[in-house]
Formats: sequence, C-alpha cells, structure tokens
Amino acid sequence: MDIETLVLMGLILVALGGATGVAVFLRYFGGNAVDPALMERFVARLRAWWLLFAAVAGALFIGKAAAIALFALLSFWALREFITVTPTRVSDHRALFWVFFVFLPLQFVLVGYGLYDLYLTLIPIYALLFVPARVALSGDTTRFLERTAKIQAGLLLCVYCLSFAPALLSLDWPDYPQFAEPTVPKPSLEELVFLSTPTSNFQSLGETDPGKPSQGNPLFLTGGPPASVQLASSSAEFSGGYYPRNKTWQKIRLLLFLIVLVQLSDVLQYAFSKLPWGHLVAPTIHPTRTWEGFAAGTACVVLVGTALWFVTPFPYWWQASLIALATGCMAFAGVMTMSAVKRDRGIRDYGVLIEGHGGVLDRIDSLCFAAPVFFHLSRYFLSGGLV
Repeated sequence: MDIETLVLMGLILVALGGATGVAVFLRYFGGNAVDPALMERFVARLRAWWLLFAAVAGALFIGKAAAIALFALLSFWALREFITVTPTRVSDHRALFWVFFVFLPLQFVLVGYGLYDLYLTLIPIYALLFVPARVALSGDTTRFLERTAKIQAGLLLCVYCLSFAPALLSLDWPDYPQFAEPTVPKPSLEELVFLSTPTSNFQSLGETDPGKPSQGNPLFLTGGPPASVQLASSSAEFSGGYYPRNKTWQKIRLLLFLIVLVQLSDVLQYAFSKLPWGHLVAPTIHPTRTWEGFAAGTACVVLVGTALWFVTPFPYWWQASLIALATGCMAFAGVMTMSAVKRDRGIRDYGVLIEGHGGVLDRIDSLCFAAPVFFHLSRYFLSGGLV
C-alpha cells in the first residue's frame, strides 16, 4: 500500500472515530440539549458508515473481484427493495428473472473485465428493450406501461448507475509524466546503440574489455555504459524518462474518494438543512432538505474534495474541485429523487436491513446518482480533457 492510500484510510478512520466520540459524549452527557430522536438517527447513520467502510475496505484489500462482487450484492439487494415497493404481477416474474439473474450479474462481469463499450450499453439499450418485449410475450396488458417502466427504472438506477462505482477499478488512462515516478533521463540514440551491441562485438569495435576505457569504440570514449544506461537497461518498465506508477492503489483511492464525497455530501447537506432559517426545496418530497443546506453542504464538499486532491490521480487541483461539485449536486438529486419514489409509494424506508435506518437503497441512493457522473468526469480528465 502506498503512502497516499494510508493517509486517506487514516483520515477516514479519524473522521469516523471522531464522529463516534462526539455521538457517545452527547448521548451520555448532552442532557436535554440534544433531541433524543435526532441522536438515535445519527447513531444509526454512524453504524451504517462503519459497516460500509469495513465492507468496502475489506473487499478492496482482498482484491478487485471481491470489491466488484460486493457492489453486485449491494445492487441486487437495492433492486430487490425497489421492486418490492413497486407493484408487479405474476406475468412479470419471468422478465424479473432475466433482470436479476442475467442482466445484473452480466453487467458487473463486464465491469470486472473492463469492457467499457459493452457495460456502457448493455442495460440502457439491450435490457431496456428486452424487458417490455418479454413482459408483452406474457400476454398481460393490465397497466403494461406502468409495470415495465418501473422495472426499467429499477434496473437503470440500482444496477446500471451503481455499477460505475466499481468500474473505477477498471478505469485506465495514459502514462502521462504527471502520473509517473521521476527517474533517470531518457538515453540518447548512441546509448541505445550501445545497449543493442552484443558483448561479443566489443572487440570488433576496438574494445577489448567492456569494463576498461575504450580505445577504438567510436560511440564511447570512457569505457562501459553510462550510469543512466545501466539503470535504464535494468528495468523492463522504462518508457522514456519516467516509470509508470502502479495504478492499482490510485484506482482504489479514486473509489474511496467517491464514497467519501457522497457520504459527506449526504450528512453535511442534511446537517445544514437543520438550521432554522432555511427554505425547503420541496416539502412534499423531503421535509427537511433546504436550499441553504444544499448550497452550504455542497460548498463544504468542494473544499474537502480540493483538500484531498493529493490522493487522487488528477493532475490539477481544480479537476478534483469540479468533480466534488458535481458529486455534491448529483448526491442531492439522488436523495430527492428516491425520496419522491418513497412518497409516491407511501413508505418511510425501502427496507429494514440496517437496524434503525432503513434498507440498502436508503443508504446508497445518492451514490447511485453520483457514480456515473463521477466516473465519466474522471475518465475525461484522466484522458487529458481540459488540460
């Protein structure tokens, strides 16, 4: 593990530990100054964060396949919660079989192999066309458009959008010098000719001993290859002036960076929305989110994202700032959109998997919206866009 990853993991642990310490202090020594219901909700949220961090960190350390499997499991459970609260009929079950056991695992397999062109189009083209066709073959026309649209929406939000989070582990970018470790300068043409000259040919060039000063070698008058050539020839990764860095930990940090921004956006926007002078965005959709909370929370996320620029592979700090801004906005959109679905269905939470704090989809709604935007902005910046 490199130093940047250690620092990022340490910062996350310090933040979670500090929040836990504050919660314990307020719970036992806060008296009547803190609303007990609000405190219980905050403690439940902390449990969810610890669980998410432990699961993601453990999967990342096991390997890329384990991390992708974890997100596939989260996607499966979130889709199950989404479909459960949306009415379906018996005639939809065969289409749902294809959704859960064919398209969902296939999407994450394609992500694991890094087949960008395929996982980019599998669900929004092939699956979204297949679902209504398969439901139509069942012969049931009752609320056909509504039923198929709900299945498509669940597949798009809970599977397709979420799959772009682990897709960061398959992301690749050119080995630009700003992504590389500095090393020896690129050898000259004469030095490369020296490297290509077999030892047995030294005598024919007038060199009787490669380790002694040359008497007749027209390329080198100081016997033996220069130090830069010796270093360059000893490395199979030499690429003209720099050695490409190991991108594995960079990709892991990029995924952790996304999760940190999303979770911070969620909690900061919620916390600032609790201020008494805020203006509610949509009271019928979310009773607590305010415009002031959205603006202040997103601004803080941008500051944190800029401060954490050093753990990302982006060459410029403003790229991390722009991605943090986009992540904060999309996280807010995810919370509001999935809250609208819950209000439409007349429920408070999508499930009860996390005790005291709803289901999986309640915790990853903002991540589902932020992940595809974060992924494509990262891909654009790391490919040299706006540089």
